Amino acid sequence: MPRHIKSPRKNQAHRVIPYLRALAYRAKTHDGFRRYAANTTWMFAEQMLRMVAALLVGIWVARYLGPSQFGLFSYALAFASLFGSIAKLGLDSIVVRDLVTHPEQRDVYLGTAFWLKLIGAVVMLGVIGMTMQFTNSDATTNLYIFIIASGSVFQSFEVVDFYFQSKVLSRFVSICKLTQLVISSLIKLYLIYIHAELFWFVLVSLMDQATLAVTLYLAYRYQGIGGFFGRFNGIIAKKLLCDSWPLILSGLVIMIYMRIDQIMIKEMLGEKEVGIYTAAVRLSEVWYFVPMLLIRSVAPSLINAKKIGNALYYSRLRKLYSLMIWSAISIAVPIMFLGKWIVVCLYGYDFRDAGNILVLHIWASIFVFLGVASGNWYMNENLQKYSTINTVVGAIVNILLNLILIPLYDIYGAAIATVISYSIAAYFMNLAYSATRKNFYHLSTALFHFRQ
Repeated sequence: MPRHIKSPRKNQAHRVIPYLRALAYRAKTHDGFRRYAANTTWMFAEQMLRMVAALLVGIWVARYLGPSQFGLFSYALAFASLFGSIAKLGLDSIVVRDLVTHPEQRDVYLGTAFWLKLIGAVVMLGVIGMTMQFTNSDATTNLYIFIIASGSVFQSFEVVDFYFQSKVLSRFVSICKLTQLVISSLIKLYLIYIHAELFWFVLVSLMDQATLAVTLYLAYRYQGIGGFFGRFNGIIAKKLLCDSWPLILSGLVIMIYMRIDQIMIKEMLGEKEVGIYTAAVRLSEVWYFVPMLLIRSVAPSLINAKKIGNALYYSRLRKLYSLMIWSAISIAVPIMFLGKWIVVCLYGYDFRDAGNILVLHIWASIFVFLGVASGNWYMNENLQKYSTINTVVGAIVNILLNLILIPLYDIYGAAIATVISYSIAAYFMNLAYSATRKNFYHLSTALFHFRQ
């Protein structure tokens, strides 16, 4: 190579070193940067501990129950979660956005959202009660489903989490969730020690929601900023529902194509197969906290950037997409080679078939990560209706593929159907509309954005 031509590797080094220095200087001097970094650190620490608990306690529970009982437990959880969006009402990101935009109306927004979520929980229980009449499940299974679903009543206190998110103070929420996690884990370990029946593990699922609700409320009261229970506003309630109804439908459809495979496996193959499949899915989905954590931490920053201008907003958005896709790849590649060994080591030989499922299912994480990040873009652009259509299409594709592939390939067919349907909903459907093709471009170039 001629001397006057610099090596591309050296050119990259010359660009990277100043960038890292500037980043380090910003971390020391920029208040906003430090605040977002501290917020992310708290959430990351909490989720890492939760992941460890899932591996050490959740897997221990699965080994104790065995594939069949664990499959029944997983089926009850999946059935209850199908209707969870009715209780949530799609308010999470909407309320956070409005609290950032209108902080002076904090109590009104929190009080209105609280009562809306409580009403949604009651409606959800009614829908589940009616739906169970059309299933082939026995009375015990239906009881398990209703107990788990009853925990949605306590999710009304999630509005406290919305407030802390809007103020970038998630350390309080992290402490509450860690408290709930410790209590829940100790009880589960005790139940294993005394050889308790499945019913008591189901009851712990309800208790988890109640414990988190109490700790969240205490954390809010600790701030000394008053209560919000009596602050319901009909006009704001109507506005919130008008903004969130696409997200309600989207959330319902998302849960359908995330959990319908477990329900269809039980109906078509049996409870044992549900247990094996769920063991793999839990190891795959345990990483889904990463995009949730990043979005919750940077959402206020993206909203504020959009107020300043589109140039800053899309610059931050492209960096977020790039971070998402490389995070997913860095997780998927090692698991592709170590998945079988991981499953046998953690769950035991009875769950050995879950290893092959994990190797397939983990690749869905790429589209999950990008889909979570895209959801924030859809909301900020007021294009929630397209997000809803995408998830509806993904759910339909997932159901159809399950009907075709499960009889052909058993539980492996369900994993293949998941990866394909996720890719369609989170990525390829952006090509279908002129309003979202810009997002398709940003998603497609995210893989190479680190070079820019």
